[in-house]
Amino acid sequence: MTFQQNVEKTPAGSWLKHWWFWVVAVILVAIVAYHLMGRPEKTAEGTGKKGANLAAQKIPVATTAAKKGDMPIYLTGLGSVTPLRTVTVKTRVDGELMRVNYKEGQIVKQGDLLVEIDPRPYQAQLTQAEGQIIRDQALLKNAKMDRERYRVLSEQDSIAKQQYDTQKSLVNQLEGTVKFDQGQIDNAKLQLIYARITAPVSGRIGLRLVDPGNIVHATDTTGLAVITQIEPITVIFTIPEDNLPELLDKLRARAHLPVDAFNREQTRKLSSGYLLTLDNQIDPNSGTVRLRAEFPNKDHMLFPSQFVNARLLLETKRGVTIVPTAAIQRSPQGPYVYLVKPDQTVAVRQVTLGPTEGDEAAIDQGLAPGDQVVVEGAERLREGSKVEVKTPGQNNGNNGNKVRKGKE
Repeated sequence: MTFQQNVEKTPAGSWLKHWWFWVVAVILVAIVAYHLMGRPEKTAEGTGKKGANLAAQKIPVATTAAKKGDMPIYLTGLGSVTPLRTVTVKTRVDGELMRVNYKEGQIVKQGDLLVEIDPRPYQAQLTQAEGQIIRDQALLKNAKMDRERYRVLSEQDSIAKQQYDTQKSLVNQLEGTVKFDQGQIDNAKLQLIYARITAPVSGRIGLRLVDPGNIVHATDTTGLAVITQIEPITVIFTIPEDNLPELLDKLRARAHLPVDAFNREQTRKLSSGYLLTLDNQIDPNSGTVRLRAEFPNKDHMLFPSQFVNARLLLETKRGVTIVPTAAIQRSPQGPYVYLVKPDQTVAVRQVTLGPTEGDEAAIDQGLAPGDQVVVEGAERLREGSKVEVKTPGQNNGNNGNKVRKGKE
């Protein structure tokens, strides 16, 4: 074996045989490094152009103009419908319940006949009392005639004066008896009236508590029916004690404060009324005070013991700047809006919020009527961003998605 053959078989010899491959590899690495790192000025130039393109891109937004208007201030509270009067109808006489003259749930008027109790025992008592008074009136009449005769004889000294005095006393006794008989007649007539039970108040009568044929007594603890007055009707609701000073100022000025009653979800107004009065103390457990509002309730939309949301109109601020609540943004520095300037860029404008009602908010400071504010698309905006104004709810031209409302 020659020396050359020995060299080729060793590892070092194998490397020397393929030296050209490693030279080519080093040259390629150098070329790549030159293009990636040797031209930084061109890379920076490309990045700058890309940022400029992004900065020049217009962001689609929806805007609206701040307006001047009136903003109502409400006090709201959860309450329940409470009738002015709830009456349990009871019997004042004993007897068999003969007839029921109403339908359950019927609207009855004061004085309507509701039920009838067997009147025959009381009719018999009336007959007895009338017979007794006729008898006693006859005795009284005869005693008066005797008294007159005894008076004449006594003046003539024909009889003893004591006999005349006794006759006068008898007349007085019989007059008292006749008067007692008259009382018995009046009582019997009254029992007959009580046997016909009428509605003491106007309202809605509830379910029947006693069926015809039962014997009822004046001492029964359960009544015959329950009537609740529903025209008018009241709502008792609560407000926080912090609102009490403002409310008292209005009441001292004898203000007529309207109150609206809404359903539990506050999606439907049930009735409109006015504040009647307020309680004389604050509940220490809840820190609230109870108020009573009265409603005409002609359409019977308010039902006794129904839960409602009461909304009391405390006052109305006139001529304030109003914007949609969708335009209000929040930050640690406080509420702000994006104000659209004439050059189609936006500026961050800090504002002072007033009262809010529904989807509108009053702005005490920071805006003027006519200022254009962003109501949709605010989540993509920054100070100085260029915008393209679109109709609220219109799809933007980039991704076809609807512009979202800004967070309140």
